[in-house]
Amino acid sequence: ECILSGMLSVSGKKVLHIDKNTYYGGESASLTPLDQVFQHFGKPPVGDKYGRGRDWNVDLIPKFLMANGQLVKLLIHTGVTRYLEFKSVEGSYVYKGGKIFKVPADEKEALQSSLMGIFEKRRFKNFLQHVQDYDVNDPKTWKGVEPTMTAKSLYEKFGLDANTQDFTGHALALYRNDNYMNEPCVDLIKRCRLYSDSLARYGKSPYLYPLYGLGELPQGFARLSAIYGGTYMLDKPIESIVMEDGHVVGVSDGKDTAKCGIVVCDPSYAPDRCKTVGQVVRAICILDHPIESVKDAQSVQIIIPQNQVNRNDDIYVCMVSSAHNVCAKNYYLAMVATTVETNDPEAELQPGLDLLGPIAEKFVSIVDLLEPVDDGKESKIFISKSYDATSHFETTCDDVLNLFERITGQPFDTSNIKHTDIEAASE
Repeated sequence: ECILSGMLSVSGKKVLHIDKNTYYGGESASLTPLDQVFQHFGKPPVGDKYGRGRDWNVDLIPKFLMANGQLVKLLIHTGVTRYLEFKSVEGSYVYKGGKIFKVPADEKEALQSSLMGIFEKRRFKNFLQHVQDYDVNDPKTWKGVEPTMTAKSLYEKFGLDANTQDFTGHALALYRNDNYMNEPCVDLIKRCRLYSDSLARYGKSPYLYPLYGLGELPQGFARLSAIYGGTYMLDKPIESIVMEDGHVVGVSDGKDTAKCGIVVCDPSYAPDRCKTVGQVVRAICILDHPIESVKDAQSVQIIIPQNQVNRNDDIYVCMVSSAHNVCAKNYYLAMVATTVETNDPEAELQPGLDLLGPIAEKFVSIVDLLEPVDDGKESKIFISKSYDATSHFETTCDDVLNLFERITGQPFDTSNIKHTDIEAASE
């Protein structure tokens, strides 16, 4: 909603942004000081047990940004980068057979990786090369790979074994399950290319993370909206969305009504217009040591593909540290999340929790995944989807861009955003 208020303000719309909370960002806020986190999860305050409480900025829904992904392009396009500083995440790993391995993202890394045997490395190198050269509009680059060919057939064409398919689909292309295998391979190619293009920007991993936590993002977009005439009201409860003849005409706090032609909100403001499509379980953990098997990296993303742990959906692990100004020195914040599949959601996180080593504090939440029952074009109430279990922003950006198009009738144009801008923004 904050991203959209910025985009819509820049597009010349008059925006009033109301939040029932006292802070920006709704569900995906960063909480500070640390006692606020304990309070949020119904635990007694801890004071300075984990260093200065004010040194903590804890994301309720931790996610990383792809360096070349959609959110960075939106940040560049709207100029929000001037309010933010990023650090590159130190490593991207994948889980295989109980161990974790660095995700090879270019030919050189593929040849050094212990994930694959010698012949498999060569096949994977050829696959990566083909993905890099592939242009859907130029049949000369296809080399026998029709755009309509399935992802599974593409893997088979390059002779990639099940393990390689697993980490390519889940740790490079970031699919959440294996449903993509029977879809056209063009999407797989595009996703692998996004990963390697993002990696090429900074070298260690394709991911970026803002200093002081993700709460900086909504605040940056809020500032942008304000510059373009948007008005903000925090701590303002909404009693009802006012309708006439089937479409929205305003929002009311019980006393006053703000008249409007369009409402954009998250599912909590219009629960009767949403349906539950699943649940996500997340554990936010405080550690007093880095994750052992990632060579003392200060930040890391680990993906556990569903096949490796007999599940239908992947498990995501990410960790950040005081290097990002989100926790006190010598402490680390780790998150494990997945889509709920059983009646014991917390137990489903175990393969991820096992990678963390001793945990000082653990905050577990189980939330419904909600999405709107219609596209909002008739009622003019446009509702976002809940945040999924993924530890990156690509799926959230798909939703933002889809909402923008439904609201304005025009796709948001990111085609003129240059890579050089992105480079400068993230230094």
